[in-house]
Amino acid sequence: MKTQNQLKEEVARKALQYVKPNQVLGVGSGSTVNIFINLLHELPFKVEAAVAASKESERTLRSVGIKVLDANEVESLDVYIDGADEVTSEGFMTKGGGAALTREKIVASISKSFICIVDKSKKVENLGTTFALPVEVIPMAREAVSRALKKLGGNPVFRENCITDNGNIILDVRDFIIKDPIAMEQTINNIPGVVSNGIFAQNKATLTLVAE
Repeated sequence: MKTQNQLKEEVARKALQYVKPNQVLGVGSGSTVNIFINLLHELPFKVEAAVAASKESERTLRSVGIKVLDANEVESLDVYIDGADEVTSEGFMTKGGGAALTREKIVASISKSFICIVDKSKKVENLGTTFALPVEVIPMAREAVSRALKKLGGNPVFRENCITDNGNIILDVRDFIIKDPIAMEQTINNIPGVVSNGIFAQNKATLTLVAE
């Protein structure tokens, strides 16, 4: 039986076929994405530039010789490659285990296609089944947002020792099964003090590659 790391490498290598010459590549964050970045040298052409969704991914891209552009420098991206904490058969996802959810949503929103790369452990029937929902919050709104999330039926827990690349905090909402991802994403985003939440329903995956 293959290990989880072997599955991650397998799906990351499969994603290489969606990278074409003369594209500015959108890149997410996380362990599977880091493997993908380190496999880019196997392409028969050089990836000239990429837009990264986290500072960690920026560092990894630069370490393999790929120029990193700011999202403000591009009008659109042909393809965005990223992982997920959970993904349904419809392509709805939860993301944010690495606290990069807001920047990931920004890059996903300017991309023509979103290729989600995961191993089989990330497949779920309903979001919230195996992973708490991350919510990025302005620090002064922590308790107000926590109270609102409790009213929605969740159990928000402050993520200790975590500051996002945007200078905000993360609340992880536990015990929170999400039946309607599109509606819940909007509902949480409407809470004052919420920057973004980890439900990717408006910007769901175009294609999900799953290593099994």
